[in-house]
Amino acid sequence: MARDKKPHIGFFGKRNNGKSTLINCITGQDIAIVSPIAGTTTDPVKKSMEIPGVGPAVLVDTAGIDDSGDLGLKRTAKSLRVLEQIDLAILIVTSNTFDSWEHNLIDRFKSLELPFIVIHNKRDIEAATPATRKKYIDSGATLFLEYAQGESNTEILSAIQKSIPETAYVNPSLLGDIIEQGDFVLLITPIDTEAPEGRMILPQVQVIRDVLDNHAINIVLKESELEAFFQKTTILPKLAITDSQLFDKVSRIVPTNILLTGFSVLLARHKGNFEAYKAGTPKIESLKDGDKVLILESCTHHTTCDDIGRVKIPRWLTNYTGKNISFHMVSGLDNIEHPITDYALVIQCGGCMITRRQLTNRLKPAIDAGVPVTNYGMAIAWIHGIYKRAMEPFE
Repeated sequence: MARDKKPHIGFFGKRNNGKSTLINCITGQDIAIVSPIAGTTTDPVKKSMEIPGVGPAVLVDTAGIDDSGDLGLKRTAKSLRVLEQIDLAILIVTSNTFDSWEHNLIDRFKSLELPFIVIHNKRDIEAATPATRKKYIDSGATLFLEYAQGESNTEILSAIQKSIPETAYVNPSLLGDIIEQGDFVLLITPIDTEAPEGRMILPQVQVIRDVLDNHAINIVLKESELEAFFQKTTILPKLAITDSQLFDKVSRIVPTNILLTGFSVLLARHKGNFEAYKAGTPKIESLKDGDKVLILESCTHHTTCDDIGRVKIPRWLTNYTGKNISFHMVSGLDNIEHPITDYALVIQCGGCMITRRQLTNRLKPAIDAGVPVTNYGMAIAWIHGIYKRAMEPFE
């Protein structure tokens, strides 16, 4: 089993319910600013820590859900956006309250299928009644706890460990059902202007580690050495994996009796909604003049004239379809400003820098609205006419 990105745990509740104090207690550090003044927390605050049984995780403190005024509404909106980025929610309540604010927040948890814990804070001032406990458990809370400042954080950490989905921090192997012990896996990794100085990009590193975890053998080379490899050796790899932008060239060199796919396609299967990608990719054929295509990058990076998402995919797609298409790019986890139904197609990057849940929620509005979605590698394979071959390892 391979580790994913750090799971995210969000803390929500009304102003002055003690969210920041609780995070400081859990981490054992003064991470969040604590004040009796309502609305002290403005933008979401993140802190990484090690949680027993889970490993490295990110705790996210948010503004009060009952914040008021124009600025307060903006703070609340930012807090609610955090819901799409977390794997477990912790709702902090006091004084046995369960009114419209909590109801609305729980409804949002449920709509995102987000597990949540309820902590009745400040029990030294007013303890939770059995009726309050029952209301929250009946509402769908995984666990209901009570806490007072100064108490041990052991029970809370145990509750997090029990409630957070294992899929948030442990992922299946990328290649475990494709390769076997002793297999050779050929990795074609370009060193171009987008490659980080002195390092390899994260998907390449992840695949190298996964091959090792499956007791198979990595052969890593640049595309410029690919022909020489087949000319000078008799090694027959079980699988070849290439950077997606090299699909066209690599598919002509790698013999057809060797399985071939791309790093981005692997990530699409590993993290994304693979069935939705498979259904959406052929919709490239239906694009027409005037259509808008949304390209989602899940990280912020230095762009170059060879940028895969901002330059190459738009050029290849325009040339392939022969249509006058407009492209919109959104990086990181920024808001998508236009209605998702404005788009004829959404193309998502591999998502190596975000969690599976963040990627899933990123695409959920499009999938729910019936907008076709695909992935960088799968779209490129389709455009270059080798989609069927790139998907063969997973059939």
